[in-house]
Amino acid sequence: MKLCQVLRNVGKFRTVFDFGRREVAHWFPGHMAKGLKQMKASLKSVDCIIEIHDARIPFSGRNPLFQDTLDVKPHLLILNKMDLSDLSNKQSILKKLQQDGVRNVLFTDCLKQRDDNIKKLVPMMVKIIENSSRFNREENTNYCLMVIGVPNVGKSSLINSLRRTNLKKGRASRVGGEPGITRAVLTKIQVCERPVIYLLDTPGVLPPKIESVETGMKLALCGTILDHLVGEDIIADYLLYSLNRLGNFSYAEKYDLPEPSDDIQYVLKHIAVKIRKTQRVKALTGVGNITVTIPNYTAAAYDFIRAFRKGELGPVMLD
Repeated sequence: MKLCQVLRNVGKFRTVFDFGRREVAHWFPGHMAKGLKQMKASLKSVDCIIEIHDARIPFSGRNPLFQDTLDVKPHLLILNKMDLSDLSNKQSILKKLQQDGVRNVLFTDCLKQRDDNIKKLVPMMVKIIENSSRFNREENTNYCLMVIGVPNVGKSSLINSLRRTNLKKGRASRVGGEPGITRAVLTKIQVCERPVIYLLDTPGVLPPKIESVETGMKLALCGTILDHLVGEDIIADYLLYSLNRLGNFSYAEKYDLPEPSDDIQYVLKHIAVKIRKTQRVKALTGVGNITVTIPNYTAAAYDFIRAFRKGELGPVMLD
């Protein structure tokens, strides 16, 4: 198909995603109040709060309860998974965060074996602490940090990366590809020798009320919410809408589509054929039996979402 025809078709794509009558509250199993309560109780032994969030959604989905209840301590925001995020407007992101009161920001890729930004974290954190009052911890020569964030943004990966960089040791926290891997509350882990630094690892805490259904969908797309609570088909459709809105048509090449499309069923059908997730069944017709190829739409949706989360569709900024 000629380029002009493709561009005309793209111009007809959705400009708004239809969420129907979905409600965010039904997606979350509870308020996770216990974890937050224990974090608050441990604040007196903490020198600095490290909040870690997904760099693809630097503004969406950050738990406002963290600001309301933990803001009494110095705060550092780490935007992780920078390798998966389109940071062409990085300065605009930093400016907006500063307007929201977030002045200490660091971008990281904690799964990378050698991340130069991780090396900046300890000096940056020490400077932040030294420029603030430690109150009852003035005499302590070691530092204690608390790592917080919504599920599956890389808190455990950050801890392991710090240990790898500063202690030359392996992982201390289990890392998983789905939310909810870290369940123990306030596990104390050493991550540096000079100075001595301990981190309190915490489970991911979602806000009790997400600001909008679209914010909830962004969180789901980034793997912060278990897929089945939202539905793989819905997440895949929102991913297609987001990629088309951003002019990112890499999925067409990856899955051998003849052109970009705004029809999720059409896209998933091609994906199912590409990844060989189809089933041949016999169908009875008026002229006899025929063999029909049925696509596995669920498997195709899962592969589409997984490709996005692994960065196979290119860096993306959802906010």
